[in-house]
Amino acid sequence: MESGSLLWIFVMAGNIVRGMGETPIMPLGISYLEDFAKTENSPFYLGCLHTATIIGPFIGFLLASFCAELFVDLESVDPGDVTITATDTRWVGAWWLGILICAALNLLAGVPFWFLPKSLGPHLFPSFPFRDTEQWMIHLIKHYTNSLHYFIPDFIPFLKALFHNPVYMLFICITVLQFSAFNGMVSFMPKYLEQQFGKSASDAIFLIGIYNLPVICVGYFFGGLFMKKFKINIYHAAHIAFWVSLLEYLLYFAAYWTVCDTSPVAGLTVSYEGIEQVSYAESTVLAGCNRDCDCALKIWDPVCGKNGITYVSPCLAGCKASRGTGKSVVFENCTCVAASEFSYQNASAILGQCDRGESCDKMLHYFLILQLVCSFIFSLAAMPGYMVLIRSLKPEEKSFGVGIHELASRVFAGIPSPIYFGALIDTTCLKWGTMTCGGEGACRLYNIVTYRYIFYFILISPPCYIIKCI
Repeated sequence: MESGSLLWIFVMAGNIVRGMGETPIMPLGISYLEDFAKTENSPFYLGCLHTATIIGPFIGFLLASFCAELFVDLESVDPGDVTITATDTRWVGAWWLGILICAALNLLAGVPFWFLPKSLGPHLFPSFPFRDTEQWMIHLIKHYTNSLHYFIPDFIPFLKALFHNPVYMLFICITVLQFSAFNGMVSFMPKYLEQQFGKSASDAIFLIGIYNLPVICVGYFFGGLFMKKFKINIYHAAHIAFWVSLLEYLLYFAAYWTVCDTSPVAGLTVSYEGIEQVSYAESTVLAGCNRDCDCALKIWDPVCGKNGITYVSPCLAGCKASRGTGKSVVFENCTCVAASEFSYQNASAILGQCDRGESCDKMLHYFLILQLVCSFIFSLAAMPGYMVLIRSLKPEEKSFGVGIHELASRVFAGIPSPIYFGALIDTTCLKWGTMTCGGEGACRLYNIVTYRYIFYFILISPPCYIIKCI
């Protein structure tokens, strides 16, 4: 998106409309299930409801992975002219394609509602007291107008009663902390996999969806089934939710050690002699082997030398010639590659960053398996915890209380967490890109050690506050 573009307004308007459509589902739907289902059955029904809400994101992750594999200018650029691969940090996937596909699917999902009969008489619902839909709608409007008339004077007393409910307020406190960590993790986990394990955005999104969302569905389902089967009361549900959540957080901390070695990039993470270092200064990309080449310092066009070291650009690698076209270009006679340990004749480089190796792929598998286990444990605790919230409210407070809970989680966690997550992660950037207008672009390379410190510190810190609250 170009600087000064107002297209972000359309994205914001779309999210507002989406929020208007989805918001009534949780407060009203959950309140309905809790009011009309048997006490021992409602946890199971809520578990089924939450399971269904994960299926959509799971399909969305798969779709996003497919779209991210396609170049953003799908129709206007010849694939043969693209010289970067999906693992390159400059790669931008066809994000717009996913929005169009989801919009079309939403329209198709609405088609069956057009064929609902006008009359909802005894042949469909024997106990239905109205002759047709019009009378039913008039009744609903009168009912909710009257309800609103009585609710407005009681708004402040309802809100005051919720604020004086210690269990409810404690649950909101915990939800905000947990959702802040969860939302930040989901937002930046693809970038984490890209930087720590050298995966493309498409592969990262696919792996997160495959390893996390299906087990969450299973955990939600069995969490609700477990409460129904053993008729768990609220006191025991609170204990189960606390201890299982604490176990998940402690286990997740082990992911801190499932890492790869820092990718060697000359002048940023290693010196031109191959000695490990970390530098945020732009001048360190210059060395004796490229100082006379008059290279641009702000660009990011990485090449991998035969010595296994990545260079910021072919010029900064000291390359004098090239052969081939497109992605198969090979740069030759690279003085900086030759200065390390290769002869001048064999000192060549190819497009892109150097591969991380098999040991990094093995660490990625360990990391993903740990993610799978943690996601399952987390989802098992979700239903017992949610039932504590529901049962802490009086019948007349349920819809309003669930609505305030959803509002608090979005306003105090959903909005700020990606902002401060992103701001803290950006402090670890080693190399910024440059936009066509000359301004600062996206980060191309991070200090992955500091990145890991910040990422896990933010994710692990909420349990400390939860324990203090309890």
